[in-house]
Amino acid sequence: MRIWSLHPEHLDVRGLVACWRETLLAQKVLRGLTVGYRNHPQLIRFRASGDPVVAVATYLHGVADEADARGYNFDRSRVVVAPDPALRMPVNDGQVAHEWQHLLAKLAERDPARHEMLLATEPRVHPLFVVRRGPVEAWEATG
Repeated sequence: MRIWSLHPEHLDVRGLVACWRETLLAQKVLRGLTVGYRNHPQLIRFRASGDPVVAVATYLHGVADEADARGYNFDRSRVVVAPDPALRMPVNDGQVAHEWQHLLAKLAERDPARHEMLLATEPRVHPLFVVRRGPVEAWEATG
């Protein structure tokens, strides 16, 4: 499961669709509707929010916004609650840098043109997140 801290605008088509599907699964897990993935480390940050379901729904709406901007049709009816436009969750700058390198490596293989384009940009984060100084997040599987 990869729920990117990076802004969905950086993802290629394959990455955007995978992010949408995996975050829908995360929503299901956070609602207690599945036995799989219950202890997945990427869910820690959503559980740490005041309302994990609202947090993951806000994330999903941000992904759907990017899909809309690209002319794709992600089914927002699958998101169970409205987003909280005021909600912000922290993410460490070390985590953002780690994800940026991870994404660049993936794109170098599967979408070289997008990879080249991103080399000339700075990473932005998903609108749900606000960047703070710090290392790679403890929940990130770096091994």
